[in-house]
Amino acid sequence: MKLLFIVDPLERLGLAGDTSYALMLEAATRGWEVWTCQIEHLGLAHDQAIAEVTSTHVVDAATPAEAFTVGDSALRPLADFDMVLMRKDPPVDVAFLHATWILEHARGKTLLVNDPRGLRELNEHLAVLRFPSLTPPTIVTRDAAKLRAFQKECGGAIVVKPVDGYGGLGIFVVRDGDINASSIIETSTGAGTRWTIAQKYLPEASQGDKRILLADGEYMGAVLRVPAEAESRGNLHVGGRAVKSELDARDREIIAAVAPTLREFGQIFVGLDVIGGQLTELNITSPTGVRHIARLDDRNVAGPILDRFAQLAKR
Repeated sequence: MKLLFIVDPLERLGLAGDTSYALMLEAATRGWEVWTCQIEHLGLAHDQAIAEVTSTHVVDAATPAEAFTVGDSALRPLADFDMVLMRKDPPVDVAFLHATWILEHARGKTLLVNDPRGLRELNEHLAVLRFPSLTPPTIVTRDAAKLRAFQKECGGAIVVKPVDGYGGLGIFVVRDGDINASSIIETSTGAGTRWTIAQKYLPEASQGDKRILLADGEYMGAVLRVPAEAESRGNLHVGGRAVKSELDARDREIIAAVAPTLREFGQIFVGLDVIGGQLTELNITSPTGVRHIARLDDRNVAGPILDRFAQLAKR
């Protein structure tokens, strides 16, 4: 198997928790070829998607300098690879959008993880609203008055976050009596110039949000991300703590409900975020959690994921 990973610069990867690195390492262990590039290396030659790619030798190490040995770069069609993994971290900005248009030209010629059309059409925050019975009460608005009215409807506490947010950035809990509430709402909406997502605050958030990893709609593992003291966000890079977790009946209900839509949009590798039995986000750009789950469960998580990718690539 020959794999191309479209990632951020290798020297910027945080290996201890990086899922791209976990997948590369598993591929290298199998003797598969690992190649890497960044989105700026993508291009088109007539109707053929191409990239300036680098052969990348991967070993288990603590730092990128030790983990990666890169060879010479070469211009290759994406069709030369068995699978192309689009693992560029958000934001989903204009450059990301343009990259998905280039990747369109590789459809049917290689396995695309994830499909560029789905990456464009399924906003990670808004896509959950396709499943209203699984999500907390939610509105999307630029209007501060509507946010305040919604806060009242929700019993006085809501979470606000940007439509194009990622990694926990720009997420605030707004509560009755908070002297900063008006300022938070003004900041979140850009004084009425930006759409903001507001969800009913779920008290269970203090106990952690569950990241559930799926490969082609099949369960691969889960980790509970517990917020640090005096923090509302469970994101691991802002101090959240990874705790061993398993599926419950509600999680299975959520997976069964969303899997057909994920397959419809070609979203092969996905991370679901669940708080108190409520689906809050669909992570499709570069879902993480493999390394944390592997450590907590003491098992190989990347292996079954690559097995599933390989099955799809051979179809």
